[in-house]
Amino acid sequence: MENKKKMAFNVVFLILVFAGTIYGVFHGEDLGEIARILKTVNLLWLIPGFICVIVFIWGESIIIYYMMRTLGIKRKKWTCFLFSSVGFSLVCITPSASGGQPAQIYYMKKEKIPIPVSTLVLMIVTITYKLVLVVIGVVVTFFGQGFIHKYLYDVRYVFYLGTGLNVFCVVTMLILVFHPVLARTILVKGMALLERMHLMKGSSPGLTGSMLHGSVPGNGSVSEESCKVLVNVFGITLFQRFALFTATWFVYKAFGLSGQSAWLIILLQSTISVSVDMLPLPGGMGISEKLFLVIFAPIFGTGLLLPGMILSRGLGYYTELLVSAVLTIVANF
Repeated sequence: MENKKKMAFNVVFLILVFAGTIYGVFHGEDLGEIARILKTVNLLWLIPGFICVIVFIWGESIIIYYMMRTLGIKRKKWTCFLFSSVGFSLVCITPSASGGQPAQIYYMKKEKIPIPVSTLVLMIVTITYKLVLVVIGVVVTFFGQGFIHKYLYDVRYVFYLGTGLNVFCVVTMLILVFHPVLARTILVKGMALLERMHLMKGSSPGLTGSMLHGSVPGNGSVSEESCKVLVNVFGITLFQRFALFTATWFVYKAFGLSGQSAWLIILLQSTISVSVDMLPLPGGMGISEKLFLVIFAPIFGTGLLLPGMILSRGLGYYTELLVSAVLTIVANF
């Protein structure tokens, strides 16, 4: 019953956010003119953009396949691709991308993969996935103030918030995986603080300890081989994430535009991901569109800005959602 209520809430919330996004983006706009501009797009440039989306989904499946084999569990690459697709289909429609990992664990269990193994693999995937954004956010914040003032000045606080939230998330997960003793200490003291503030009912220390012991994974040991695996996973994730960011550059070329470097457009798109990744909106819907219209205004110009946003989000979010949803249906059979 609880799962059905949560699912119903997520569906209603998704519909409301989608409706609000559509209204906010197209209210007062000349839809006929937008359609006319979109008809002039060179579709050949959108094909590699679509391939970038597939590579993005495929990249996580390669990580899952690689880590599973490292842990002695052999599954086909196609099966891992379905695991990845299930995750992305739920990530795209749940607030803060919270629905992906539980669904993946469920499907992995059906393939007789132990829950502790799937949990560890997906936690590492999530850490490296967000670590790429952390690296981008921190580097731009500390070494790209000129870039921020030129392109992100009006949305800089959203960018700083996104960077801070991602840093907090990655640090927390790293502690959980690699320093479980410290994690338990923090959780125990945090629960004690909540009890003193009367925000949580008191419980026996033994019960609290046993609960936390079961909730924090790992033994904190990190071997040289483990470090090598993590470095390899981070490298694959870096390629995976930048593949998706590159789709916006193909959209730029599809309009016949030139004069801006691919790296600039890719970096601008990455700052949007940094800003919205941790916000409680399904797929960053609404805020992603708004940030695109602000950040890419000098890149696409007034006339092509909205059509550019439609194609960029169409590839980077809606195509990803559609492809992963179709593959999730395949996974059910």
